[in-house]
Amino acid sequence: MPRDYAKNRRRSSKTSNRRKTDKRRTRSKQGSPVKAYFAGLLSGVFASFLGYLYMLPASDAPATPPTPEPTATAPQPDKPETNFIFYQELKQKRVEMDEPVVEPAADVSKPRSISSADDVYILQAGSFRAREDADRRRAELLLLGLEPNISESSGDNGRWFRVYLGPFDNRRDMNRARGLTAGQNIETLLLKRPRG
Repeated sequence: MPRDYAKNRRRSSKTSNRRKTDKRRTRSKQGSPVKAYFAGLLSGVFASFLGYLYMLPASDAPATPPTPEPTATAPQPDKPETNFIFYQELKQKRVEMDEPVVEPAADVSKPRSISSADDVYILQAGSFRAREDADRRRAELLLLGLEPNISESSGDNGRWFRVYLGPFDNRRDMNRARGLTAGQNIETLLLKRPRG
């Protein structure tokens, strides 16, 4: 059986031509990845530039010159315009006192003495309702090398356990103890009491 090779060549060339044009079409539809990368890069730079412009403070462009204020000032209202009624009520209220309170003037010519020889310093390192809390604070202070005391007191507001440091005869010892407690975030209250 004789074959016609000329027809086969034409068919094969047609199919190969179709494949080539199909590849070209798909490439043009998809685009190259390099083009997509640069397109994304440019759009990102543009969006960043727009964001930068948006975040800039208002420009100092020459604006219209401010209008000079008139020399005569307009009368200001006595009260702000609000809906609160207590402004009117306060004007109507009067407080009457029997005698004026006069405080003595401070004598600034001689400085006030910080301590006298008859005073001792005590630091209160805490005041607790529960004995366990006071014991815990006492243990913390013992670890610092201090000598705390716990004092129990009862009053109208209940029972309290107060932790005291001292008495200290001079400010140097008191400041040393206060520095140690401050280093451990323990707040102290300075009390000055007469010796006795």
